[in-house]
Amino acid sequence: MTSSASEEEKKLLVRIADGDRHAFAVLFKQYSHFVYSSGKRLTHSDYWAEELVQDIFFKIWRHREKLTEVANFGAYLNRVVRNQSYNILRQLAQDAKSVNSMEHKEIEHTTDNVLDLKEASVILEQALEILTPQQRAAYELCHIQGLKYKDAADQMNVSYETVHSHMKEAIKKIRTHFRNSGLAYSILFALLFS
Repeated sequence: MTSSASEEEKKLLVRIADGDRHAFAVLFKQYSHFVYSSGKRLTHSDYWAEELVQDIFFKIWRHREKLTEVANFGAYLNRVVRNQSYNILRQLAQDAKSVNSMEHKEIEHTTDNVLDLKEASVILEQALEILTPQQRAAYELCHIQGLKYKDAADQMNVSYETVHSHMKEAIKKIRTHFRNSGLAYSILFALLFS
C-alpha cells in the first residue's frame, strides 16, 4: 500500500470514528470480501465466514472511536479475523466435547438403568414368590395387566374390598422384600406401585 493510499485510509478511519456512515460503508465494501475469504479459509464454513463479517464489522462500528489509534488497518483487520476465527473454532471444539461427554454419560446412565432394572426385576420375582396365591393374583391382574380393582374382583370372583386388601398386603410384602435386599428403588416403586 502506497503512502497516499495509507493517508486516504487514515482519513477514512477518522471519518468513521466521527460517526460517518458513508465512510463506514466504503470501508465495509473495501474489506468485507477479505474478512469473508479469510474467515472461510480458517473455519472451512460459509456460515461462520458470514458470521465473522457481520460480527467484526459490527464491533468495528461499535468501537469506531478507537479507529484513530490503528496504524495499519489491513494488519489490524487480519489479526481480528484470525482471533475471531480461532474463538469460533475453540467454541465449536468445546461444544463438540460437551456433546460427546453428555452422550457418554447418557450411555452410562442408560446402562446403569438397565442393570438396575434387571436386578430389580429379579428381586420383584423373588418377592412375588412370598405372596399368597390370592395376593399374587391380585397384584398380577392390577399392576401387571393394569386392571382396575373392580375388574380384578370380577375376574377373581371376590369383592372389591378383598382385592383392595390383597393389594395392600402384596405391596407391603414387596416393599419389605426390597428393603431387606438392601436396595432403595424409589423410582422403581413409583413405577411399580403407582
